Amino acid sequence: MELRQLECFVAVVEESSFTRAAARLHIVQSAVSSTIASLERELEARLLLRTTRHIGLTDAGRQLLPKARATLEAARDAREAVHEVSGGIRGTLRIGTMSSLGLIDLPGLLGEFHREHPAVSVQLAIVGNGSPGLVAALAEGRLDLSFVSIPGHRPAGVHIRDLTANPLDLVVPRGHRLADRDELTIFDLADESFIDFPLGYGNRAVTDRAFSAAGLARHVSIEITDITAGTNFIRHRLGIALLPRAVLIPDDDLAVLRVTGADLDWPISLATPVGRTPGAAARAFEHMVEQHLATNN
Repeated sequence: MELRQLECFVAVVEESSFTRAAARLHIVQSAVSSTIASLERELEARLLLRTTRHIGLTDAGRQLLPKARATLEAARDAREAVHEVSGGIRGTLRIGTMSSLGLIDLPGLLGEFHREHPAVSVQLAIVGNGSPGLVAALAEGRLDLSFVSIPGHRPAGVHIRDLTANPLDLVVPRGHRLADRDELTIFDLADESFIDFPLGYGNRAVTDRAFSAAGLARHVSIEITDITAGTNFIRHRLGIALLPRAVLIPDDDLAVLRVTGADLDWPISLATPVGRTPGAAARAFEHMVEQHLATNN
């Protein structure tokens, strides 16, 4: 049994696709298929259930998967131990992120990380369904770590480390009935139409929880995934929005108001998978995030 065979097997399982596994491993799809076939012949057991729409695990595949991951992690640790002695950290670091991180300067972090560890290749992924998708990608082994926003109950399968929190402020167009006020309560917003992120996004969860705690219903008329787009919709009087204070830019067409008496803090955390030992690159990046926050807070 060879490491390359196990690597192909784990990649196919985690990507649920021979095509995506081939792209991840930078080889052709036929090579992945033949490698899996050779592994199955060597073990004298079928490992994968293949259909036109789904790739699943057989009982033998489910038994092999944790052993294969542990073997690959041990091999990675051995390589990294040698690299740290002979020339620094190498390898690939897969980072998940949301579309906005508030006060965390991700491009700056990645630039600094690249300067300190030029032999590490960084793959950045933004998952379309928000933090739940990022958590699932971590648990499935498709990411090494991820920035997430998970208010309230913490999901199983990942370790969550809180980094910072950013208040949500109300943004309304000039001329709106609330625009001239300095602050207001959540009860003042009961009859408004909102522009907000889809379900699953951290700032949407914060707002939904605040309205639920106040016993209020809320109407979301437009869903967005980009904060800049949100302010544009507000400017054209298509609704109002609660947006992170740290990313709001002064605008003559918009008014920004503080909402009192409600928990509207948007948390940003760093998530890592439970049950998998982080590699040297992941540990180095976590340390850099700590230094970044200590310097900028």
